[in-house]
Order: sequence, then structure tokens, then C-alpha cells
Amino acid sequence: MTDSVNSRDLILEILLVVTRDGEYSHLAVRSVLEKYQYLEKRDRSFITRVSEGTLENLIEIDYIIDSFSKTKTKKMKPVILNILRMGVYQLKYMDSVPESAVCNEAVKLAGKRGFKTLKGFVNGVLRNLARNLDSIEYPDEKKDFALALSVEYSIPKWMVFKWIKDYGREKAKSLAIASHREAPTIIRTNTDRISPEELKKRLEAQGISVKPVDVERLFHDSLSDGESHGNDLHTDKSDVMDSQTDKLLQEIDNVFEIENYDHIGAIPEFNEGLFVVQDVSSILVSALAGCKENDYCIDVCAAPGGKAIHMAELLKGTGYVEARDKSDYKVDMIKDTLARNQVKNAEAKVFDATVRDEDAVGKADIVIADLPCSGMGVIRRKTDIKYHLTEEGLDSLAALQREILDTVWQYVKSEGTLMFSTCTMNRDENENNTKYFLAKHKEFSLVFEKQLFFDNGISDGFYIAKMVRNNG
Repeated sequence: MTDSVNSRDLILEILLVVTRDGEYSHLAVRSVLEKYQYLEKRDRSFITRVSEGTLENLIEIDYIIDSFSKTKTKKMKPVILNILRMGVYQLKYMDSVPESAVCNEAVKLAGKRGFKTLKGFVNGVLRNLARNLDSIEYPDEKKDFALALSVEYSIPKWMVFKWIKDYGREKAKSLAIASHREAPTIIRTNTDRISPEELKKRLEAQGISVKPVDVERLFHDSLSDGESHGNDLHTDKSDVMDSQTDKLLQEIDNVFEIENYDHIGAIPEFNEGLFVVQDVSSILVSALAGCKENDYCIDVCAAPGGKAIHMAELLKGTGYVEARDKSDYKVDMIKDTLARNQVKNAEAKVFDATVRDEDAVGKADIVIADLPCSGMGVIRRKTDIKYHLTEEGLDSLAALQREILDTVWQYVKSEGTLMFSTCTMNRDENENNTKYFLAKHKEFSLVFEKQLFFDNGISDGFYIAKMVRNNG
């Protein structure tokens, strides 16, 4: 470590801007690592591990601190609290860091930050914890199931209640456990540019592990919520549509899980646009939309553009995909994705999905509405998203989705398709909004709906509903 900057100083700064100022952890970590690019790889890894690990286990860590401190976490100064948090994480989860180093560095950090009078307090709490780490008493599942899951897996208690209500106790626990597993890196081959076999060969030549993903099996193994929880939605499935769905699933043979790589940006094939990093669940949206050559498609909330370019590829250079989002920043992301993948039959435009576009009414063969949501399905990738959410926020997001659906359905032509999706697990945002839409818009029929859960080991938590506009 250089003399000019200490890794624990930077970790503390990350924790403060996330827990005190409301910044997202991945942005805070990225900002620090970009600012201090000269840091050695070991230091960068330590900063990332402690910052992300502390935030991922924040509820458990605060519970542990409250168990060993007479002054409770809610009454602590933010600087002292976060010094203790990072210390607890190192003591509990990092055997490679000596207890003495954890305690001594925490005390030094408190002094450097102007809290010399609290150095003894910091030292006492951490050394007491270090001596009694194996004797921590956690809440008993039999006495308070929701509290036990909340503390052990650092899931807000209200979220645990929500999962129990929507999916049952067994699924809630499975999701809580899985939320701490690392999310896989899934890529989709750009078959316009390279075959899946050739891409696999090229990646493996670089020492990258490449494993095919059986998307069809994943889809069929995940029971729809309607089947498993008594959803009363009317599903209008004809044999033709069933066979089409199965046929489209069978065609998804260009998806891989990759491991043993440094970072995506260092893989030449990514920069050449030969593959896209895209979760299985996201891939399913475009793949099952049923794109035909010369179709006109609109993706109303398209950033960063994965589904839009997938549709463009499925159109085999024909037709047109309009990828929209509401800000210049997001549209620039889409443009970068289109350029990197050399997509010619798609265009990115700034457009607010809540505003009716008169020029698009009744013209789209396919409309993809992958809408703003709570993001509970991606908490493995964005660990602190669970702390930014509120129950009230979920209600407002569900209302926003209804507003957008009530607008963008108008773009779907007769016999056209509306794909509604979210990256969350919440019946109010998902199944209940589909039910709301179908009750209000009788001209649409539901082909299928599918709730995927991230405890399947492959996909994110994701909801998809395919609806078709009836003739006439």
C-alpha cells in the first residue's frame, strides 16, 4: 500500500457515501477504484471485498454490534458505526486478516477521523467481539421466522414478510439463502457474427470456462406462479401458441455461462460485439416475442439495449427496432451497445414511455415493456438495492408500470405482441399488474406468464408476461 492513501480510509469513505448519503455501492466502489487506479491489485481486491461484503451483510453486522455494545447502532456517529461495521466484517468473514490488525487499524482510523475520545470504545467493542465470535446468539426461526431470516441473511424484515406472503415460507428462505450466492455471468452469442461453437472455442483458448445453458429446461422447470400459487388469471393458450413457444425455446442454443476471466472489457470478443452479457431471463423476453422478418418493434424502456439488439439479430437484418428510453444518458448507453455490436436495423431514441406517441399508434408488431421495478430479482448483483427499497416505493413503482402499460399498448397492431417484464419478484408489480391490464384491456389475451427466481442457480429473479392483441 502506498504511503499517501490507506485502503481502510477508502473503505470507510465508500461505506459512508452508501449508508449515509444514499449512493449505490457499485457506483461508490467504481468511483474510488477509478480515482486511485495506481493501487496494487491486492489493495483493490481488499477494498472491493470489504466494502461489498460489509454492505451485503449489513443487517447481520448491526445485529452483532448491538449484541456487544451498550451504545446501540442507531445512536452511533456514522463514522464510528461504519468503522465498527468494516471491523466486524473482517473478523467474521476474513480469516486472512489477523484480529490484532483489525482492531488496531480501526482504532487508528477513529483517531484520524477526529474521534480520539472514542478510540477506547472502538477497541473494546471489537476485541470483545473477537473473543466471543462463536457465541453470538441469533434469533430463533421457530420463535420469529421473519426476524431470523432477516438477521441471518441481511434481508429487510418487511421484504421477508413480502416473500412469505407472495411465495410461502419455504421459498422465502430459499431466496434469502440464494441472495448471498454469486450471480453467474451469462452471455448470448451474436449469431449474426459468429457461431456459438466458434465463440466457445475462442473463449476457451483464453482459459475462460464456457458452459452451455439449457434455457428451455430452465423455463420449463420454473413453474409459473399461476400453477404454484393459485393465480386466478385467465390464460388464453391455443395449441398454435403453445407449439410456437416450445419451438422458440428450442432455438435458444447460443447462451453460455462463463467463468475464470479477469473482467468483461478485457475479452476481445466482447469488444468486437461477438457476444452480449445478458441474463437468461432477459434473453427469454426477446426470444419468445416471436420476431418475424420485416417486423417493426419498439422497446419502450430499452437501456442498456440487450433486448433491442437481440430482436434486431432475430430479424436477420430486416425490419426495424426502435430502442427508447427517457434520458440522454440511458440512450447513449443503448447507442454504445448498438455500435459495439454493429447493429444496422435498430435506432436509439429519447422518449418518455408515459407519453403517448401518436406516430406509433397501431404500428408495432412487437412492443417490449421491460419496466422500471423494485429490482428485488437482482440483489445478488446489486447487494445494497435491498436497503434502498421501501414498501411505499413498491406501490409507486407498480402504479408507474400501470401508467406505462396503459400508454404503450396502443402501439401494438392487431395480432401483435406485448411483452411485459420486470427484474423483480413481487406479485403487486408482476402478476397483479398483468391481471389489472387484462381486465382493463379486453382486446388482449395472455399467452403465458412466468416468474423466475434467482434460487434456480442461473437466472435473475424475473417476470415475463406475453400478451397478444386480438384481431379487430
